[in-house]
Amino acid sequence: MTAPTTPRTPFLRAWLIWTAGFLAFPLAGLAGTAVAGRVDSPVAALIGGAVAGLCIGLGQTLASRGRLDIRTWVPATGIGMGLGLLLGAVTVGYRTSLPDLALMGALTGLVLGPAQALVLPRGTRLRWMWAAAMPALWALGWTTTTLGGIAVDEQFTVYGAYGAMTFSALSGLLLLQFLPERPAAGSPPAPTPVAARA
Repeated sequence: MTAPTTPRTPFLRAWLIWTAGFLAFPLAGLAGTAVAGRVDSPVAALIGGAVAGLCIGLGQTLASRGRLDIRTWVPATGIGMGLGLLLGAVTVGYRTSLPDLALMGALTGLVLGPAQALVLPRGTRLRWMWAAAMPALWALGWTTTTLGGIAVDEQFTVYGAYGAMTFSALSGLLLLQFLPERPAAGSPPAPTPVAARA
């Protein structure tokens, strides 16, 4: 007699994989900085944010294990982050104090969240909760990075590993609630329970 499997194991595995996707953030920051330099002008914010967003979107798509569509999620993340960072950086005057970065993050998430929510797969439950959560999670990402002692005065396009881990862990809990695991293409259907013998 085998013990029944619980849904916790697949959820935990998927959450850990999504959380590990935080590694895309530092790489995205390097790419954004390599292309646009420091975020100290509208052009640098827009272009650097878009490049970083494309990298983050790609990393998130891979970490989602088929839950997100690369054809829509990556461009939506690039556009949303470029415009969001532009709004946030200009609003705070490119300053890098903790309150300024938290506000910049919130404004970035205010634009990025709806852009991503629009391209969540059809039938996604409570998709606008994703949009509503992004301002808080992006502000938290910048806050965690700043408190972690990262040299944020270098005007990065995205927060560092501390913030990325925090963001990925919390956003993963949301994503997996909205998008439960779907079977891979070509996989056999789940077996149906055997009827009890009379």
